[in-house]
Amino acid sequence: MKDWKFQRDAIKAFRFVRCTFDAATGVAQLVYAFDDGPELIETVTVPGAPFVLDEQRTAAAMRALQLLHLIAGVSYYKATVPEEIRIESYAIDADTAAMIETIYVNGLGEFAYRNGLNLHGKIRFPHGNTSRPAAPALGLREHALVAIGGGKDSLVSIEALRALGIEQTVTWIGGSQLIKACAERTGLPTLNIGRALAPQLFDFNREGAWNGHIPVTVLNSAIMVFAAVLLGVDQVVFSNERSASYGSFIEGTGEVNHQWSKGWACERLFGEYVQREIAADLHYYSLLRPLSELAVARQFAKSDRYDAHFSSCNRNFHILGERPANRWCGVCPKCHFVFLALAPFMPKPRLVGIFGRNLLDDPAQTGGYDALLEYMDHKPFECVGEGRESRAAMAALSERPEWREDALVERFAREIRPQLDATELRIEPLLVIDEEHRVPAKLWERLRAQFAA
Repeated sequence: MKDWKFQRDAIKAFRFVRCTFDAATGVAQLVYAFDDGPELIETVTVPGAPFVLDEQRTAAAMRALQLLHLIAGVSYYKATVPEEIRIESYAIDADTAAMIETIYVNGLGEFAYRNGLNLHGKIRFPHGNTSRPAAPALGLREHALVAIGGGKDSLVSIEALRALGIEQTVTWIGGSQLIKACAERTGLPTLNIGRALAPQLFDFNREGAWNGHIPVTVLNSAIMVFAAVLLGVDQVVFSNERSASYGSFIEGTGEVNHQWSKGWACERLFGEYVQREIAADLHYYSLLRPLSELAVARQFAKSDRYDAHFSSCNRNFHILGERPANRWCGVCPKCHFVFLALAPFMPKPRLVGIFGRNLLDDPAQTGGYDALLEYMDHKPFECVGEGRESRAAMAALSERPEWREDALVERFAREIRPQLDATELRIEPLLVIDEEHRVPAKLWERLRAQFAA
């Protein structure tokens, strides 16, 4: 091992070496390796230790830890995408293998496209023929761990749960100060889970590893499910809207969804697995699944409580590289889309005040907005709404005196709108509440009434 060198194309096997948890410190270790190379140790730290768990919760925590180990391995596996996968310290059944393969293949869809790789049929997790009995209910208390990402969506979920009287802890993973400030602004209990990647991964990237987007939402979901078992709470809540299920349509390739692990197919697959295999009374769901991005923007615009605190600009959350001096860079797809989505529902001075400038009156942003509109370009590889939402929002603004003379709105009305079917440019049909979701039945009717108001 001393002489082992990272050589991407020479590596034959990716190994899931072991996963361990110390209840006294709250530290989990996820250990991986390539071939006979050095151990790659990732740590996840859940505050609240020491954890005293009965026999059933201990068993559930181990099942949740193994699930996390399998999903978090995607960060390392993608460095070489080797032919063989080995699981060395525990065995999995066929259902688990099938789910993890689905997560890897679909969650690495953009990664594969950008790197010219075909992962279909290549990713195979070894499994046995036996299956486990269905997981028991653990007697978890009614309380929600709610993921916060610093953007508008999670804040809409937090305020909706507050209005419904559901006890909640605002939860995030990693050291973002922006997310911390946003979480503290809620005035609710907070939980900051630590995650440290194996440092060798950054070395491998410099030495030619394959690199790119991973299904981070389902990885964070697995971390929070593990934390929920340790803390004895019955809900893990995310804020993924129905628009996340739609990808970018690329000529000659088909659909590639940057945010597949935010989509309905992943939520349903993962949520059903958690109830079947981890704890029967642990509910994983997205509170906003029934809503479009525009419907979420409409909900957010009802309150200015977070105007000076939230940011959806992804440049704030890169592990490495520059961050914008302000909360919004103003030039990335997320900035473009959030500005456009909020504009129909928010007074113009308020919106321009949030961003510090009017993005729709800047001709330099033309290409970015064309991609959102799916006009002579495909939807960006970012967590943004559907093209039809962007087109409907722009159409609405083109009819409003305060917006219609802005450079990009005026161009839309003159150049793009005449090419579109007028019946597809109405916002109202995009605000309809859907019935496809995993929100617990006892919450749904009250929540539906709140979102319809």
